[in-house]
Amino acid sequence: MKRAVRPTAVKAPELSILKLLATLGGARNPVALSSREVGERIGLSQQAADRYLLSLEGRGLIVRRMAMRSQRLSLCPPAIELLRKEYVGYRRIFEGPSTLRFTGTVRSGLGEGRYYLSQPGYAVQFAERLGYSPFPGTLNVGVPTDVVDPIQTVRQWAGIRIDGFEASGRTFGGATCYAAHLSGRACHVIVPDRTHHTDVMEFIAAEKLRDLLHLVDGDPVPVEIQEA
Repeated sequence: MKRAVRPTAVKAPELSILKLLATLGGARNPVALSSREVGERIGLSQQAADRYLLSLEGRGLIVRRMAMRSQRLSLCPPAIELLRKEYVGYRRIFEGPSTLRFTGTVRSGLGEGRYYLSQPGYAVQFAERLGYSPFPGTLNVGVPTDVVDPIQTVRQWAGIRIDGFEASGRTFGGATCYAAHLSGRACHVIVPDRTHHTDVMEFIAAEKLRDLLHLVDGDPVPVEIQEA
């Protein structure tokens, strides 16, 4: 399984360029802007703007396609994630901690949660950092398509860190937990560092959530996730 993409650090002028492209729609469609125009809009010389554009392109944050008298610039997914992180930080400053609410759908998983949650390297951290030992298994909840983007925002929140470790000759990845409620019951959503899922979230609690809430596959379940 591939490691989740983490956005690289950028300098202030580079961040200004990414913000400019985003406001012009560069996350959806290429934006036609010369290096001179980029520089004029954010207060840089043409040479400096071109240098920063080359740097952003080289790190996979933007795509540049050259035209006769201009260039077409578009944002790559790591740049969008970086801007989302900036947004979360400013929103928290001016609005305080956030809450995400939606109604999900119960799904069956592959049974991997039981294996991983039973590992001593995780179990000790759960007890110390969450204040309880989770039932060895996760409840998978499908996320509506209109909630997928906010879930990417949740990944930028401050949460409870569960560190990775090595045991029996293999590496176990880290994860982050966020306080949550399912149908009013306190629990945590756990987001592994190594995951490709954007439409499913995994929940843990001291008790087996399926039995506690009398849930079967396909049942709707109200979800509330709180920013720490």
